[in-house]
Amino acid sequence: MKQLFSIGPFNIHFFGIMIAIGALIGLWFFVKEARRRKLNESLLIDGALYSIMAGFIGARLVYVLIYSPAHYLANPIEILFVHQGGLSIHGGILGGLLTGYLYLKKHQLPIWETLDAAAPALILAQGISRIGCDVFGAPVVSALPWAIEFQGELLHPAQAYEFLLDYLLFGYLWVRRTAATYHGQIFLHYLIGFMAIRGIVELFRINPMILGPFSVSHALSAIGIGIGIILMMILKKRLPIKPVGKIDKAEAIKIAISILVLAIVSLGIYYLVQA
Repeated sequence: MKQLFSIGPFNIHFFGIMIAIGALIGLWFFVKEARRRKLNESLLIDGALYSIMAGFIGARLVYVLIYSPAHYLANPIEILFVHQGGLSIHGGILGGLLTGYLYLKKHQLPIWETLDAAAPALILAQGISRIGCDVFGAPVVSALPWAIEFQGELLHPAQAYEFLLDYLLFGYLWVRRTAATYHGQIFLHYLIGFMAIRGIVELFRINPMILGPFSVSHALSAIGIGIGIILMMILKKRLPIKPVGKIDKAEAIKIAISILVLAIVSLGIYYLVQA
């Protein structure tokens, strides 16, 4: 991971800072939406913090178990060396969602409505966090003006592809959140949308392959999309249909402008630090 500076014995990394910024901004949007839906704001803040911590643990464990089990079995202490890199976004989502689900069940909070409130915040936090991710793009076939140079090679800025697509998904979810037709719809659109984004981005990264151009991450994304589609079919039948609201055009324009500004700023930071 790219180190920015040190404070005494502590090394501050770019990825860590962007994760913290993404989590704080995502939490703000989550609280804002929970307030609009008249959900228990105080309890949900605690639940969100637990889920963030569990997501971080899940991201590390899934990376260890899927990508390098033999290495970490021989060197178990290195499981703690997160500063060397190695987090799985699929594991992070799984760990965070499982913890969030148990927390909501314990406090008898509405699960699907809460997940709907969290979905836009989740994808925004993930996108901002990706700005600080290490450069792992595949080598470009021909010179591209946006390719990033890393260790003497020109690579696809896969992380930039991902956070730009994440921002677009955030815009869609934020505008659509007032026009959902059943509880759980916004969250499932987030789940399917993000898994599709990961599948696209993986085409421009280097990861362990399992079949032709398809990697382990593609398989995990396909499983996520399948689960999302099945849950969508179930919820449409089991949960009552809500009256369809209208998409606020003024809000949509405002979000579109905000996303454009965010994309430009994010690209500037990414290339300034990573290049």
